[in-house]
Amino acid sequence: MSDIIEKVIKFATDKKTRFSYLTALGLTKWMSDEQFLKKEYYLAMGKPLNLDNPQTFNEKLQWLKIHNRKPEYTTMVDKYAAKQYVADKIGSQYIIPTLGVWDHFDDIDFDALPDQFVLKCTHDSGGLVICKDKSRLDKKAAKRKIEYYLRRKYYYVHREWPYKDVKPRIIAEKYMTNGSSEELSDYKFYCFDGAVEFVMINSDRNSDKPTKADYFDRDFNWLDFTWGYQHAEIRPQKPKEFDEMLEIAEKLAKGLPHIRVDFYDCNGQIYFGELTFFDGSGFDKIEPLEWDYKIGKMLKLPTSLKQ
Repeated sequence: MSDIIEKVIKFATDKKTRFSYLTALGLTKWMSDEQFLKKEYYLAMGKPLNLDNPQTFNEKLQWLKIHNRKPEYTTMVDKYAAKQYVADKIGSQYIIPTLGVWDHFDDIDFDALPDQFVLKCTHDSGGLVICKDKSRLDKKAAKRKIEYYLRRKYYYVHREWPYKDVKPRIIAEKYMTNGSSEELSDYKFYCFDGAVEFVMINSDRNSDKPTKADYFDRDFNWLDFTWGYQHAEIRPQKPKEFDEMLEIAEKLAKGLPHIRVDFYDCNGQIYFGELTFFDGSGFDKIEPLEWDYKIGKMLKLPTSLKQ
């Protein structure tokens, strides 16, 4: 292990990268959540993390990681268990069909799967394999990727507590398309105290182009800030299903200080994507900086944190 550490120190280009490598190797597990988050925040943002009186959105997300921990959050981030949780609240018609769920890659019966499908790890972010043609699927590469993510304890990556006790599994879902277009429209609703404040619309996802993002308030006025992605060359239009998505997003967000609710629009049919407590894990810069404070004001930290 000492040889690995030496290589990390030698080849890491900066302190942030070095810290990420050490975390991936499991060498930062000894740190408390507060110690870890203060270190990562400083490396990502270039300034100390204020947990005593957080003001920006990203600071408040770190506060919530430490202080807002409820058992149901584990269900809400589990990509398999969340389906039933969401269906109970808004209806099963919004749920992407599940084709199977397994504990191990070798348990998957590929013969029983359709020609197109998506594999996901249920307990993390990143364990994803999109299969558009089963006859051309590189199963060895898929196995390497999925098994790597199955072994990874995602909680330790950025200390997002809801993931700590999610059971690692593999889920297969129906591959969703939007007519002749390969790209599904992707909408992310940012909710605060149960109300949608703004929405992000992604463009060029899963393409050979960099992903783009534009932000709109609940009245669909464009908001001039960036958050990890550049704006699209052609500004997205308001979807016909916008009001319906807004309504069901607020049903899912009820009683929560903050949640991001994701949907796909597939030929006019809305499908639930996922629930996200910590966008960018609170380490993506919002520019200009004033918007980090503006969004921070939208997030009212809870005064009562009963489990």
